[in-house]
Amino acid sequence: MTLWLVIVAVAAGSFLLKAAGPALLGDRELPSSARAVIALLAPALLAALVVTEVLGRRWASVDVTVPAALAVVVAARLLRAPILLAVLAGVLTAAGLRAVLGTA
Repeated sequence: MTLWLVIVAVAAGSFLLKAAGPALLGDRELPSSARAVIALLAPALLAALVVTEVLGRRWASVDVTVPAALAVVVAARLLRAPILLAVLAGVLTAAGLRAVLGTA
C-alpha cells in the first residue's frame, strides 16, 4: 500500500510542477534569450541520451554494429531519405553486421 501512496504522491508532484509554469506565467511571452536556451535543450538532451545509449557506461559495452547503424541512419537522413526508410536502412545495417561478425 505504501508503494501506491508514493506513486500517487510523485504523480501529483509532477502534475503540480508541470502546471506551475503556465499557471504562473499565463499569457506572458518569455524573453528571447530564454526561448533560445529552451530551444537548444531538447537537441542537447537527445544527443546525450543517444551517446549514452550507443556507447554504454564508460564505453565498456561498445557494440560496433550500433554506431555503424546510427551512421547509416544519419547519412540516409542527410540524403533526404524518409525517416522510416532511414531507420530501416539502419536496422538492416545492424542486422547484416551482426550476421557477418557473429555477434548476438
